[in-house]
Amino acid sequence: MEFLDDKKADDQLETRVQERMANMHTNREEHATVGRKHKEEVAGASLAPAHSLWTTDAGGSVRLRIDDECPQEPITVHQMFKASLEKYGNMYALASKKNDKWEKITFLEYYQICRRAAKSFLKLGLERFHGVAILGFNSAEWFFSAVGAILAGGIMTGIYATNSPDACQYVASDSKADIVVVENEKQLDKILQVSDRLPNLKAIVQYNGQLQQKRSNLYSWEEFMELGLDVSEKQLDDIINSQRVNQCCVLIYTSGTTGKPKGVMLSHDNITWTANHASRVGDMQPAETQQESLVSYLPLSHIAAQIYDLWTGIQWGELVYFAQPDALKGSLITTLREVCPTSHMGVPRVWEKMMEKIKQGISQCGYVKRKLVAWAMSVSLEANQKDDEKSFLLTLADSLVLQKLRAELGLGCCQKFFSGAAPISSETVEFFLSLNIRIYEAYGMSESTGPHFMSGPNVYKLPSCGKVVPGCRYQVANMDSEGTGEICFWGRNIFMGFLNMEDKTREALDEDGWLHSGDLGKIDEEGFLYITGRIKELIITAGGENVPPVPIEEAVKKELPIISNAMLIGDKRKFLSMLLTLKCCCNAETMEPVEELSLEAVQFCQQQGSQATKVSDIIAGKDKEVYRAIQEGIDRVNSAATSNAQRIQKWTILMKDFSVIGGELGPTMKLRRPVVLEMYHRVIEDLYQE
Repeated sequence: MEFLDDKKADDQLETRVQERMANMHTNREEHATVGRKHKEEVAGASLAPAHSLWTTDAGGSVRLRIDDECPQEPITVHQMFKASLEKYGNMYALASKKNDKWEKITFLEYYQICRRAAKSFLKLGLERFHGVAILGFNSAEWFFSAVGAILAGGIMTGIYATNSPDACQYVASDSKADIVVVENEKQLDKILQVSDRLPNLKAIVQYNGQLQQKRSNLYSWEEFMELGLDVSEKQLDDIINSQRVNQCCVLIYTSGTTGKPKGVMLSHDNITWTANHASRVGDMQPAETQQESLVSYLPLSHIAAQIYDLWTGIQWGELVYFAQPDALKGSLITTLREVCPTSHMGVPRVWEKMMEKIKQGISQCGYVKRKLVAWAMSVSLEANQKDDEKSFLLTLADSLVLQKLRAELGLGCCQKFFSGAAPISSETVEFFLSLNIRIYEAYGMSESTGPHFMSGPNVYKLPSCGKVVPGCRYQVANMDSEGTGEICFWGRNIFMGFLNMEDKTREALDEDGWLHSGDLGKIDEEGFLYITGRIKELIITAGGENVPPVPIEEAVKKELPIISNAMLIGDKRKFLSMLLTLKCCCNAETMEPVEELSLEAVQFCQQQGSQATKVSDIIAGKDKEVYRAIQEGIDRVNSAATSNAQRIQKWTILMKDFSVIGGELGPTMKLRRPVVLEMYHRVIEDLYQE
């Protein structure tokens, strides 16, 4: 923050920005022509011929779902960027921390760097509709590579930084990646291990750190950016102008929990329409009204972060700060405190980690302060549940206590809070309501370009996922007597198809073009959506009873604050059982769960009369106090069951908590049920031994 407030530093930064802009031959005359060129492009925009709503061909095209619900003029990613330049060209767009100082660049400079990257991709031989795969943590170079790949006529493809070499190979090969952009030596090694199985690979670009080896097709970022200097502006413009709104520009790969990852093909119109419309529900402001600021740290390979950080950032002129690579290992809150964003998005596990940090801080306060905090939080929870934001007591509690707690998280200036990628528990939502923070849940899929339903300041009702995004439609298929059925989507955000997977595409899209989510839910009389589970996760017992696992799992975690993960078992079995993991500390470097219990778990044990501080303390001797407390919690959950078939008959505690590195959780912390079933097959079978 000192750097941002330092006038001298700002002046130096402004000088550097101006020098860079001059070096890239940008001037006022060029900036003034942006509007005219953009209007000419829009006027000349046309659709590629298409006869179907879907395709599995990377170079294919689709019919757009333009109707009375979605009448807006379709535009390409380049047209969206150019339109933003008219309004936000001289405003700051991206901020990266280097040598302990935040360095910012403007939208105009951002655009010019993307063009330069595009020309270098062309120089390296990027072919039309071939992939540029990006493997690494969020950074300005990630953004430049993503936009540059699209401008050059390629298809931008993110690869999760946690992927194994084989998983990287699958995505790079399937997307026909001509170029792979990697963050550092660690990610480079993964690609080199599988390079002989990448027939399209022409070059690798490393954007962070010094190159430790010399190869003919390996470039540093600086070397890469020099490659395209002799590619003419006209050559690039011709490729940009040949792009059509109903053609593919982005591939999002699913996590592959039930087979090979699927390449979700998203068109220019999918990206630009969603960036424009979905954010309106969340009340994201255009920069001419108020420039939003946010911290980019969630995996950009996932559609939620990509739409929120990258595409919406361009659409509305947001200022995006890049977190440090160890953000999820503990540095995120430090960055948030420095940046003080106006908007923040987290997956449920991130919000849970913040909740645990606040609880830990409160527990270390003195008696009087703890009492004051407890009072303020109870006032806030009650007022927010009653939707009484103008309550005098809430105003008092907020100014005396809660404002300081939010500032501790780096959210003191934040006005909008979002959660996506997985269902968030009611316990977490209520905890943040007690801090006077309303978390707006977004619900959607990669196949719907992210959010299809959203909560927002004017669309909020617990425990719903909000209402359908304006311009989108839904229907509930195979509805039962209680109004529950499969949620189906329609709109301009619906994907083009799965790359090279016709069977999977036909499974997802019915004959009328409706996208079947695979999620079970119901809509209330006001139009709010409530998700109850997934069809594929639905447990059908040996007696034929249908049991959605998520509500039962969430109920167990709510009753037992020592439990980190709970997974219900019982498909084709005579009764239900459950795998439990305890809240543990993590290795700061690897994020692997360790034996030591978290502070909250230790406190739970102490409340039961147990002195356990490690998982083994509890499991080895089947700690009587803890096991009794867990069974009593399970009994309370069972007492609310709708039938005997929905009661948990047996349970067991696993030695380690679930994690991304362990394989039980996906990159966005979503439970990978098929993987867990396979990993703990013997443990599960032991539960069902007579």
